This record gives sequence, structure tokens and C-alpha cells, in this order.
Amino acid sequence: MDALELLVNRRSASRLAEPAPAGEQLDNILRAGMRAPDHGTLQPWHFFIIEGEGRDRFSALLEKGAVAAGQDEKAIEKARNAPFRAPMIIAVVAKCQPQHKVPVWEQEMSAGCAVMAMQMAAVAQGYNGIWRSGALTDSPVVREGLNCGADDKIVGFLYLGTPQLKASTTVSVPDTTPFVTRF
Repeated sequence: MDALELLVNRRSASRLAEPAPAGEQLDNILRAGMRAPDHGTLQPWHFFIIEGEGRDRFSALLEKGAVAAGQDEKAIEKARNAPFRAPMIIAVVAKCQPQHKVPVWEQEMSAGCAVMAMQMAAVAQGYNGIWRSGALTDSPVVREGLNCGADDKIVGFLYLGTPQLKASTTVSVPDTTPFVTRF
């Protein structure tokens, strides 16, 4: 699959199974994330690889965050089960430097670009994933569990694995007209 085909036909996959990327494939995914646009060469990101027993620990952390937020039992159960949607999760934290000349929003966007690059690298190697966020990205409990400083931002959780459903090889590209204005 060439790069343009990958970009214009990309679709997230929410049904993911073993195997997850490993070895050189995982290294490629992480290297792709580290090549995200990065004004000021700040490398404003940190990646947490969550797999195996780490999913149990992450489950407990998300559950604790949901309880602390006063969520109902259904939401707490959803948080507890979230890490088992895929064999691997990469949590991405923007490690922001507010006193730097590069604005915080650019640092956060750079970390977001890292997530996109990692998902594309996964797809290019026969895997897939889905980028999820939600209220727990702002949870003080989850932030503490991921060693976030006061200025850091959890930009999301990239769930990765082998897609259970085969996507069509060609997806119709939407008409860009409603999204583009020539100035």
C-alpha cells in the first residue's frame, strides 16, 4: 500500500484481536510517532505502552478514575473493560512547556500528530487501531497514574491490534467541497 492510498482510505477499526504489533513493527510505530511535526524540536510527547498485565493495571486505574469522578455503575464498568478492547494500547501524553516560545496548543497538536502517525504506521504493517479519548483523559486519578505534570495533556489512547473485520480495500473518498473554501 503506498502512502497516498493509506492516507485517503484510512479507517479506524474498533474490533481488534491478537496479535498486537511487536518487535520491529512496534519500533516502526513508535519511530513514526516521533517524526510528527514538532515546532521547536521539543518532542512534546511521552508514550505509555500498555499490554499484557499492564492492561489489568490500566483497567484498575480507569476504574478508579471513573469512581472518583462519581460516574454511575455502567460507566465504571465501561472504564474497567476499556483496556480489553485491544491487545495493546499506547497512551499518549503531551509533555507541555508553557514558558517556551512554542504555544502549548502547538505542543498538544504535535502529540496528536504523533498518534495519527502511529496509527498510519500500524495500518501500513497490517494492523489497525482506533484513537479514543473521553472524560478520563482529564481525570486527576488517571493523570497521576500516567505521571502527568500540571501542564501535561493526555491526548488519547491508541488501541492497536489485528482487525477482526476486513475493511474493503478501497473506500470512496468523500467530496471535499463542504470542507474546503478557496480564499
